[in-house]
Amino acid sequence: MTAHRPDVVAFDVVETLFSLAPVEDALRPLGVPLPLFFTRLLRDGFALAAAGGHQPFREVAASALRGLAPGGEDAERQAVLDAFGHLPAHLDAAPAIERLVDAGVRVVTLTNGGAETTGRLLASAGLDRHVDRVISVDEAGRWKPAAQPYLHAASLLGRPPAEVALVAVHSWDIHGARRAGLVTGWCSRSEGTFPAVFERPDVTGANLVDVAGGLLRLPT
Repeated sequence: MTAHRPDVVAFDVVETLFSLAPVEDALRPLGVPLPLFFTRLLRDGFALAAAGGHQPFREVAASALRGLAPGGEDAERQAVLDAFGHLPAHLDAAPAIERLVDAGVRVVTLTNGGAETTGRLLASAGLDRHVDRVISVDEAGRWKPAAQPYLHAASLLGRPPAEVALVAVHSWDIHGARRAGLVTGWCSRSEGTFPAVFERPDVTGANLVDVAGGLLRLPT
C-alpha cells in the first residue's frame, strides 16, 4: 500500500528527539555502559508488553539498574534515574518539528516514557510550543512496539492510522508502527542500517530534518 503524506506526525522521544548523554554520564560511577543499561531496560519493557502487562518507564528503568549494579549506592542509582529528566535535545529536533508545523502538519510525541517527564523535556528545549500533545504508552497500558500505543494515539488524535506518521531512530519502533498501519519515518542517526527482519520504513533520512522533508514529499 502506498503511503500518503500524514496529517499528524508523532515523534518518539528518548534518543529520537533527546540525547541520553546525561544518563551515560550518571552511569559511569556504577561501571554500567549505557548500551547495556538501555538495552536491558527496553528488553524488560518489551517482555512485559508481550506477556500482556505494563509498568511505567521509571519503574522498569529502576529494576534494570538494580540488576546491573546491585552493589551500587542508592544515591548513584537515583542520579541515573533523575538524569532522564534532564536530556538535551538533538540539534535536528527543533528544525525538523518546525518544518512540519510550518507545512501545516500537526506534531505530537509518542513515548515509552512518562508524560510528565516528557512535557518537562519539551519545555526545557523550547519545543513544547510546537507539540500539540504528549502521548505516553501508560495511557494504552503497553510499551511500544506493541500495536496498542500506536492505535491509541491515532484514536486519540481522531485520525485513521494511515493518516498518522511515527518518526523514530529505533527500527523496532518503526516496525511496530508499520505493523499497526501508520506511516513511518526512520532516522538512521543511531543505528545506521535498518534490520532486514523488520518491515521497511516509508521514509528514511540521515537526520530528522531529512525525514520530515521526506514525509512532506509523500503523495497527498
